[in-house]
Amino acid sequence: MSSVADQACYTLINIPVDAEPLNELQLKQDLEKGNVAVKTEALKKTIHMIINGERLPGLLMTIIRFVLPLQDHTIKKLLLIFWEIVPKTTADGKLMQEMILVCDAYRKDLQHPNEFVRGSTLRFLCKLKEPELLEPLMPAIITCLEHRHSYVRRNAVLAIFTIYRNFEFLIPDAPELIAKYLESEQDMSCRRNAFLMLLHADQSKALSYLAACLDQVPTFGDILQLVIVELIYKVCLANPAERARFIRCIYSLLNSPSAAVRYEAAGTLITLSSAPTAIKAAASCYIELVVKESDNNVKLIVLDRLVAMKENPNHEKVLQDLVMDILRVLGSPALEVRTKTLSLAMDLVTSRTIDEMVQLLKKEIVRSTGGGQEDANKYRQLLVKTLHSCSIKFPDVASTVIPVLTEFLSENNEAASSDVLVFIREVIQRFDNLRPLIIEKLLEVFSQIRSVNIHRGALWILGEYATSRDDIENVMVRIRSVLGDLPLIDAENKRHAGETTTEGDENMQANPAQLVTSDGTYASQSAFSTASSGKKEEKRPALVQYMMDGDFFISAALSTTLSKLALRYKEMEKDSKKSKKMQVESMLIMSSLLQFGRSGLPTKAITHDDVERISICLRSLACPTTVVENVFTHGCRDALGKMLTAKADEETQNQKAKEKPSNVVQVDDPISFLQLTKGSELSDGTGDVFEQSLSAAVAGRAGGEKELPTPNALSKVTQLTGFSDPVYAEALVHVNQYDIVLDVLVVNQTEDTLQNCTLELATMGDLKLVERPQPIVLAPRDFASIKANVKVASTENGVIFGNIVYDVTGAASDRSVIVLNDIHIDIMDYIVPATCTDTEFRKMWAEFEWENKVSVLTNMSDLRAYLAQLLKNTNMRCLTPEKALSGQCGFMAANMYAKSIFGEDALANLSIEKPLNKPDDAPIVGHIRIRAKSQGMALSLGDKINFAQKKSTYKQTKVVHAG
Repeated sequence: MSSVADQACYTLINIPVDAEPLNELQLKQDLEKGNVAVKTEALKKTIHMIINGERLPGLLMTIIRFVLPLQDHTIKKLLLIFWEIVPKTTADGKLMQEMILVCDAYRKDLQHPNEFVRGSTLRFLCKLKEPELLEPLMPAIITCLEHRHSYVRRNAVLAIFTIYRNFEFLIPDAPELIAKYLESEQDMSCRRNAFLMLLHADQSKALSYLAACLDQVPTFGDILQLVIVELIYKVCLANPAERARFIRCIYSLLNSPSAAVRYEAAGTLITLSSAPTAIKAAASCYIELVVKESDNNVKLIVLDRLVAMKENPNHEKVLQDLVMDILRVLGSPALEVRTKTLSLAMDLVTSRTIDEMVQLLKKEIVRSTGGGQEDANKYRQLLVKTLHSCSIKFPDVASTVIPVLTEFLSENNEAASSDVLVFIREVIQRFDNLRPLIIEKLLEVFSQIRSVNIHRGALWILGEYATSRDDIENVMVRIRSVLGDLPLIDAENKRHAGETTTEGDENMQANPAQLVTSDGTYASQSAFSTASSGKKEEKRPALVQYMMDGDFFISAALSTTLSKLALRYKEMEKDSKKSKKMQVESMLIMSSLLQFGRSGLPTKAITHDDVERISICLRSLACPTTVVENVFTHGCRDALGKMLTAKADEETQNQKAKEKPSNVVQVDDPISFLQLTKGSELSDGTGDVFEQSLSAAVAGRAGGEKELPTPNALSKVTQLTGFSDPVYAEALVHVNQYDIVLDVLVVNQTEDTLQNCTLELATMGDLKLVERPQPIVLAPRDFASIKANVKVASTENGVIFGNIVYDVTGAASDRSVIVLNDIHIDIMDYIVPATCTDTEFRKMWAEFEWENKVSVLTNMSDLRAYLAQLLKNTNMRCLTPEKALSGQCGFMAANMYAKSIFGEDALANLSIEKPLNKPDDAPIVGHIRIRAKSQGMALSLGDKINFAQKKSTYKQTKVVHAG
């Protein structure tokens, strides 16, 4: 069955939405009696009407008689579009008689003196599917191969290629003709088209031509070189013996001026040869492409090729020597390119190149310090993480990295500073020899830190790892200098009194006063200068300023640090006076913090939790016990060690999961040769090799085991109308990233012919209908397939709705309408599991504006089973470690994360528990909180969870009733 919807479309024409309704009679008059401009507009309107499904058989002869003889170039171009879309056959499939006149017009245009007319006609002939029209034109097409203009010649080659591929009987000697033509042709575009034809039509002739001019290939144009690379790849893949013949040619193309040729040549070289020199040459070519190309998409594509090369163990060894060349890509300003480059370099770095890589990264840190943009901050944070990984992977370089990274603690970029603290904490725990250096650098930068969170982390590290007497004393001196005078209330009152005095002095007249300096000379001073200098001197210390702003969590952290230092100093110092002095000084600071928090001077009073924590620290120093001392001096470090060990184990498991399983063959395993195997041996242990291969290919199961059902295309079918409707319709939904293709089957269930049967669709949400489906004619009991394309812009629940309208032949009534069922687009097709760190999760959770809280409604009583079902229904990944979820407990909390193909993030927090005082099989209760940057993402995921819960609950209830 053939219909308008099944015909191939080569040309798309924009149709104005507000176009006026057209009159066939008026069009006929304009085509007959109008001037060239009027006929041009009338022909455009005719083309629009035919594209919209209108059939205008009465205008065909009018156009042949009054428009076809015109020599205007615009008219001729429009006529080519018209002949492309107009029906050329009758209902029984025979060629219309009028087409003989059109064929004669084609022949005249192929002999036209103007090269544009000839070339356009040749391009049009590539689209014809009627051999009856092409047969009388073959001599004129072949003659065009000798035309003086290259535009005509290259289109003549394409026309011959297309006709030979579709209707070989019309020109059976096309390969010989084109091979002879190629020997004398000089234009590069014509040679490219001719060579392309020989590549697909007769590879032997293409190889003969290539062998004759192999040394001249580097001088060819890029369009011809690309086709040559394609030919070499196909020939060498089919016949590996030809590799040595053409490998030198591929090497020479690695130096081509065209980036596209170099890219294809490098990919072909990797496929054809596994020699280290070839792999190195191809990798170097890729690296040069990434460095020199300005388009970020090109950079990312080529970097992906390098990442794919790394997966091959043989290629990885070669790439390891090029890691410094790969790091040249860091000159790109795009953060995504830098991220992928650092990740690749981190996988390839070895002990031989780690020192050079660290030096380069340190220079990058210094170079990126000046910028204050968001990308610059993220880049510095990325460099810190990379240096962190380098130091853990290669401990010898940690000593050179630490001085550079500690300088980050005094920057305003809190994210990078936090990463530095994580790095320092892990290094100081793993490597004892680096502890003195880290303590020294921390003490140097401690007073310059500007963030309360960084100060708090630095205090923890100093309190935990200052283990010698000198270190403890130095830390205590630095804390006292950062806190200022004690008690804090008196110091703040003095500061406040000084500010009040200065403000009063500012209200006085600025009369200069004579002062005597240290060298006996006189100096003038005014009240304004006194006020400004007084303000500058009375600036609060950093820790006091945090508490003045109401952040007393730093005071609790400081108290814990002082307790650790005092208790550790007591164990090491034999002089009781010194140890008691340290203990009393620590208690003085703690009591001062408590008093300051309750004084009312800060903007916010100290919280009850902070008061309790400081009080516990005071009691631990006043009445120390063995249990308390162990908690303060050893417990925290033991907990950190366990956490780092668990983290390392998790990374090792993830690394093993990423590695491809290899087939291990033992040296004494027997080798089975099918030709040497007896028929009796086929039925025992091993079986037929061919049969085994076939079973593996089709995933067959031995022993008559029942096949598991696999999802197929029919699961995506949506019924649009009822079985009793005059027109039955159902849609098969194909989702491919940003595109949705609806393949709608339309069946005429009546005995009438349905004219202008049109599928009218509309969308809701971020969906956009690309083009309107064309009307079709359905014979009685006939069917047709209509395709519609929909573009997707974001991850939201989209709905496609519409109706089918048609006219019944011979009926006087209005058009009939059938309303269609809605098609709901599943957002799960656009959401993929993703992973992120805890820090990134918390940051996104705080930044995202939209939250959707979903109540847990289920009949399930197992917490882990519900989590598994939720992850399956939402395509999210659980970020909470398995160890945190293991064990028997009455409640569960888990974080989940997913990302859409549009770059949208979706976070979820699951909090569920078993209800108290109820049986063990009672349904669990709780909530799921979803957060996203856009409202649509949060609502869509919530709707998906609610729908999945209702569906699951209904199934379980149905099973219970059936039981």
